[in-house]
Amino acid sequence: MVRVIAGIDEIREAVRAIRASGKRVGLVPTMGALHRAHAALIERCRAESDFVVVSVFVNPSQFGPHEDYARYPRTPESDNELCTAAGADAVFAPDTVSMYPRGSATTVVDVPGLSSVLEGASRPSHFSGVATVVLKLFSIIGPDVAYFGEKDFQQLLVIRRMVADLNVPVEVRSVATVRESDGLALSSRNRYLDASQRLAAAVLSRALRLARRLVDDGQVDAERLRQTLRQTIESEAGVGLDYAEVADAETLVPLERLDPKRRAVALVAARVGRARLIDNVVLMD
Repeated sequence: MVRVIAGIDEIREAVRAIRASGKRVGLVPTMGALHRAHAALIERCRAESDFVVVSVFVNPSQFGPHEDYARYPRTPESDNELCTAAGADAVFAPDTVSMYPRGSATTVVDVPGLSSVLEGASRPSHFSGVATVVLKLFSIIGPDVAYFGEKDFQQLLVIRRMVADLNVPVEVRSVATVRESDGLALSSRNRYLDASQRLAAAVLSRALRLARRLVDDGQVDAERLRQTLRQTIESEAGVGLDYAEVADAETLVPLERLDPKRRAVALVAARVGRARLIDNVVLMD
């Protein structure tokens, strides 16, 4: 079974010993409730690192006042089993007081151009919380490389920009979105869905696949692609669209027309029952 470490000093000492032997340290940051997509991150980290740390911490600072922090699934036993099977060496599972000591006030406030749009527009404090906790984890563990899923496309861009702007000595690598057989992106929040909601939720990936097919067939009008995304998702009963955007894949600036010389991405978010789900697909790469 994987070694579970709760203390900051203890994980630092474990990593220090590994680094002293010249080995490469990899980190997979998570909020727990682990599933096959997390296993893919850990397995990739295992293949490219000598010592694999998985952090499991439900970060309160990235939840808004009416979001699901209190009921976010917490499954430490199955998380540890998955980490063991996927090849992790250590699970860092700190408590909230350790990560946010009393009086703690410093945050990564803004990542200009990326943290205030799309997810940031719907959840104003979200990316400040994400960037802050990820920077804390990088500071505590000091990994050589860290792995993030492409399902959280905007989060990936925010973290990469933060690392570049603050000169953090960590290489950020991404792993492709893992999906169910019908295309639904794996998410810890999928467990909120009942059977009918689960079927309805697959419309997000259907809409994105349709947009990608249109682009492959020559469509370059971004507004027509947005209309396709909106109409497809809004046609599904029980799915409440939040946004459907077609944007530059590096800056998230909305596009008017697609250009083969620029990567483009389609991003969607919707509510299905009590779950808020996001997904994306790169349209031009």
